[in-house]
Amino acid sequence: MPAGAATAVVVTMLAVANVAGHFLRDALWWGPVVVMALVCFARWTGLSWSQLGLSRDQLGSGSRWGLGAIAVVATAYLAGVLFPLTRSAFLDARYHLAVPGALLSAFVIIPIGTILVEEIAFRSVLWGMLARQFTTWRVLVASSVLFGLWHILPSLHLASANQGVGHAVRGVGGWATVVVVVATVAITAAGGAVAGVLRHRSGSVLASAGMHWATNALGVLFALLAWRLAS
Repeated sequence: MPAGAATAVVVTMLAVANVAGHFLRDALWWGPVVVMALVCFARWTGLSWSQLGLSRDQLGSGSRWGLGAIAVVATAYLAGVLFPLTRSAFLDARYHLAVPGALLSAFVIIPIGTILVEEIAFRSVLWGMLARQFTTWRVLVASSVLFGLWHILPSLHLASANQGVGHAVRGVGGWATVVVVVATVAITAAGGAVAGVLRHRSGSVLASAGMHWATNALGVLFALLAWRLAS
């Protein structure tokens, strides 16, 4: 199969998975199914484990970069929670959880349902597909933009779930949802670019997965702390 056609198939698979996942968000089995389908297709089209960022030779580099990213995110989150001015950004109703629920979310649900799927989709399979046709910076831009668009559906109700976001858009009236969606796409695309740089520099998806896990899962754990401080 030509590289361009294979890439189009992957993008179509991601679009279908995104919509289906929105309605199956409580089904933890869905993520591994999507990952298996993407990886099998990528291997069938000729991508190597190295091209997918999944080679054992790249694990050491990926681990170092990933741990460094986790440390940076953790430091930033700690500062954000401790300062009252930024604490409200962590007061997300979705993560107003008891300790067991927060731990389950951070160490099981998010890694399997979010990190595994998105990293394999965007920094492994899609990245490998695009890298066969374009220069690195074009791959970075394209994968980051698509990663941002991937977050449109999850952002539709963000203003009502997150106090900080809700307060930020309170004055824009009926445009609140549009503003939140556009901002979410832009922010996640920027995050996707950082993850892409980590993936490129380390050669491993493990590096971007570390940053991604820290951003999402540590967000849940620090939200736990923020709710305690706000009560």
